[in-house]
This record gives sequence, C-alpha cells and structure tokens, in this order.
Amino acid sequence: MIQFRYILMLLLATMLSACASTSSRPAIEQSNNPPPIYQNPAPSEPARTNTSRKQPDPALVREIADLWRSFPGKTGIAVKRIDGEWEFGHRMDQYFPQQSVSKLWVALTMLDKIDRGQASLSDPIRIGKEDLTVFHQPMAVEVEREGAVVKTVYTLLEKALASSDNTANDSLLRHAGGPEAVRKFIAKNDLGKIRFGPGERLLQSGIAGMEWKQNLSYRRSFYTARAKVPVERRRQALDAYLADPVDGASPQAIVRALDKLARGKLLSENSTRLVQSILKRTRSGPNRLKAGVPAGWEFLHKTGTGQVLGPVATGYNDIGIMTAPDGTRYAVAVLLGDTTASIPERMRLMQAVARAVARYHRS
Repeated sequence: MIQFRYILMLLLATMLSACASTSSRPAIEQSNNPPPIYQNPAPSEPARTNTSRKQPDPALVREIADLWRSFPGKTGIAVKRIDGEWEFGHRMDQYFPQQSVSKLWVALTMLDKIDRGQASLSDPIRIGKEDLTVFHQPMAVEVEREGAVVKTVYTLLEKALASSDNTANDSLLRHAGGPEAVRKFIAKNDLGKIRFGPGERLLQSGIAGMEWKQNLSYRRSFYTARAKVPVERRRQALDAYLADPVDGASPQAIVRALDKLARGKLLSENSTRLVQSILKRTRSGPNRLKAGVPAGWEFLHKTGTGQVLGPVATGYNDIGIMTAPDGTRYAVAVLLGDTTASIPERMRLMQAVARAVARYHRS
C-alpha cells in the first residue's frame, strides 16, 4: 500500500513538472495542418527586380513612339536612365546636325585641358573684330564698341553654354586647341558617333553655299550676302549637309555622353560640377524640353538651332539631363534634322517627351 502511494505521488510530480515546462514555452500558432517535426525552413522570398531600373515602362516607350511617328520630318529621340540599365529611342544610331549642341564638346575639351594642368579658368583671352563669327553673338556689340575685349576662360564658358554665344564658343575653341583637340577628346573618351565640324564660321557659310569672308561677321552682313545666293545653290548645299552633317551626332551617342558626364567619367569632380551648374543656367530654348520638366525636378541642357530654307527648318535640337526629386537622372535628346513643323509644334514635341519621361518615372 505504501509502495502504491509512492508510485502515485511520483506520477503526479512528473505530470506537474511537464505542465510547468510546457507553460514556460511561447505559444505556438495552431494550424489545421501542423508541419512535421523535421520540416526544412521555407525559402526566403526572392528579391524583387526593380523593372524601372532594368527596363523602361512599356507605356513610356509606346508614348514616345507615338510622338515620334506623328511628327513631320526626320526626328531622332533617345532616352537613357543614367541610374539604371536601359535606353531606347528612334533613329538612335543616325547622324543628325548638332548645331550649337556641339558647344558642349568644346566646353568639355577646354575643361579637360584645365584638369590636365595645361590651362586655367582665369586665362585671359583677347577677342577682336577679327574673331567675330555669325548669327547669335551678343559679345559682338561690346567688341565692336571697344575694338577688342579680354575675357577669362570661365566667362567664355558661361557665355558659350548658358547664352550660346558663337563668338565666345569659337574663342574657347581656339584656346582649347582647335577642332582637332575636340575630336581627340571625343575619341579619347570613346563617345561614339559624335563629329565636330570646322568651327562656326566655316560651318554656317558652307551650309549656305557661301565662301567665308571675315566681313560677313559684322552685324547683318551674313544675312545680306546669303539672300543673294541662288535658292537652288542654297538648297543643294543644305541637302548635302543634311545627308552627311559634318557636325553630326547620333541621339544614342549623345545620351551616352551625357551619362558619362553625369557620372563623372569625363572630367574631374570640380569640372563636372562647374559645367553642370552652367548648363542649369542655360537661357536658350526655355520652351523646348525645359518647359515639359515638372516643378521639383532639376534640368540642365544645351540647345541647337540650324538654318532655315523656305518651309524647312534644320538642326532644331535640345539635349539635357532631367533629375527627379529622388535623385534619379535621365539623359534625353530630341534632334530635329529637318522639319516643316512650326516652331510651336517643335516645342510641343520636346515638351511632350520631357513630360512623358517624368510621368512614368519610378525610383
């Protein structure tokens, strides 16, 4: 009897101990189908691929295609996500006249020379009447009044890029080493299908079917002389230029070059910041790409505008870098080789491209 009581008490103690041990464990969520005791751990969820970095939104591609298809004339468009892995566009690998877009390559060549210690932003450059060019050159008024002026490299960079002053640009070009120096910079940095012409004076006179003479640079002398050139001769010269532009570049090469510039692959950190800050202050083309960039975004750009013959406008361009509020950047190029569209229509096309890029942005 004593032995039976002892066994019973031992069994009760064991049961209480088991209950106490169980109550100290965290509760386990019950399920209708509890897993087996030796189940392998479930594989973790694979990382989501951010398709906005890997590939463009299909709706954006379709919208740009519709804009390109409906616009009259030869149009090139390229869009590249700088902080991603995609680019797309139309006629991306064909040469288009750059016109003043090519001022960017002059500025980069000059800054590269400074980075290599062969020049300085404070270098003085004399500009006389013999240095004047054609078309847009606000400096000409000052030069004609004074006879000659002296400007620093920094001042000329500002005037050439932000104001698209042709005389400022050609003065920088001479100081940088001439057209061949620009071509060497383009080749050294593997910028692809980007050509550089002979300079503003020879380029524009050749497009008009004229031989350059320095007196054409004064006031409206170029316009007066050009008006006397037979229309058929002008048309032949313009057609030859458009068929194989000596200053041509492909939209793809341009956005890839902008990508390299934005990521600091072309210049030193200081020079990269400098050229980008000037391009943010660009005053030409406020109603082109820039007018389609939403509030809160940053935009830097360079425009180009070619000659017009009859109803045909040529080399009407804008290229730039759009930066979203979250820091994501897009390189955009819209190049109109030739078109019969009105100026407002050209502007609306560019604005629509910029708006579309922003609308389909995803970080």
